Amino acid sequence: MAISAQDIEDLLRASFPKGRIEVEGDDGAHFSALVVDESFRGMNRVQQQRAVYAALQGKMDGSAGELHALALTTRAPE
Repeated sequence: MAISAQDIEDLLRASFPKGRIEVEGDDGAHFSALVVDESFRGMNRVQQQRAVYAALQGKMDGSAGELHALALTTRAPE
């Protein structure tokens, strides 16, 4: 089952409602996302990415995951 950029954005928006979120990709499996959120302040990059993966609610888990690849950029606002 394919996933859309809008589906990914909706999942991220639920966890980061005030964040800047941009998701690109249209093949149903490979996407890029930018997530800028105040909650990332003081976190290292790995912690930020783990927070994003948690927001995706298992969509990237294992070979049966709907989301095959996500190029991810995260940061706190400047």
